[in-house]
Amino acid sequence: MSMIDHDKFRGLVTQLYATVNELETMFPGRHFTPDGHMVGSLGECLVADAYNLELKTASNKGYDAVTETGVEVEIKATQSNSVAFRSQPQHAIIIKILRDGTFEEIYNGPGALVWEQFKGKRLPSNGQFQVSLNKLRQLNQTVAQLDRVPRAI
Repeated sequence: MSMIDHDKFRGLVTQLYATVNELETMFPGRHFTPDGHMVGSLGECLVADAYNLELKTASNKGYDAVTETGVEVEIKATQSNSVAFRSQPQHAIIIKILRDGTFEEIYNGPGALVWEQFKGKRLPSNGQFQVSLNKLRQLNQTVAQLDRVPRAI
């Protein structure tokens, strides 16, 4: 990630969300919130930039990036109140993208802690377990500093 222009990237994300806000002001009652692949890709890039991770190919199975020490990191980004998992990641960083284009770290820790929340539950028909951001915030408080990926910027 060292080749990225951090300031330009943050500026573009801020500009994107400023445009969303202007469109919503121009057309009251209409929502222009980025979603789907855009939120996922934005989240992956925001986290990779902030934590100095190496992004892997998009839609890589089980993880989105790796740390300098080789830890595989699943990145989940949302603008709502939950995220979904298909499998247990080695490590997870979950963020909520805010309306100004910045993000709140919701969870940064071992994937096993998150996956444990689904123990004994039946796999939903869509193949994804949902977990609320509130539950992830609680879990995050139990993660030791040594078990977190440190933030670079």
